[in-house]
Amino acid sequence: MAVKSKFKIEDYVVYPTHGVGQITGIEKQKIADQELQLLVIEFSKEKMTLRVPVTKAESSGLRLLADTSVMNNAYKILKGKSRVKRTMWSRRAQEYEAKINSGDPVSIAEVIRDLHRNAGQPSQSYSERQIYQAAFERFAREVAAIEGVDENVAVEKLEQVLEPA
Repeated sequence: MAVKSKFKIEDYVVYPTHGVGQITGIEKQKIADQELQLLVIEFSKEKMTLRVPVTKAESSGLRLLADTSVMNNAYKILKGKSRVKRTMWSRRAQEYEAKINSGDPVSIAEVIRDLHRNAGQPSQSYSERQIYQAAFERFAREVAAIEGVDENVAVEKLEQVLEPA
């Protein structure tokens, strides 16, 4: 019994907690007397393979790459003024991590915008840099996959977007 899926082999997809990967296959496995159809997703940068049951793909947050309107909205947010709440860093860090792990490009753009530092601004703490880097890389990978370019090209594009006008 084959389950119909909107995901196809060779599609680039975003898994919320891991970022951009590519579906390399669909396989059947028998687990606890149940035959499951699994999407095989390769995350080449992390050298990781993830298997997600087709029936749980959407509920797990797996999605196709963002469309143009979502990315345009995310770019607008990147260009906006940062909105840093005056709450304790540990609380903000948790919120930022949750936004990154949501897999939503708009939420990730908010993290990048809020943690981005231009020349002449105070430097970031180690944990701020770590979260900023994670968000930036996640966003750059999706841009690279959408535009079919190398990740370095996507990084340069994002750095230009973040430059003050």
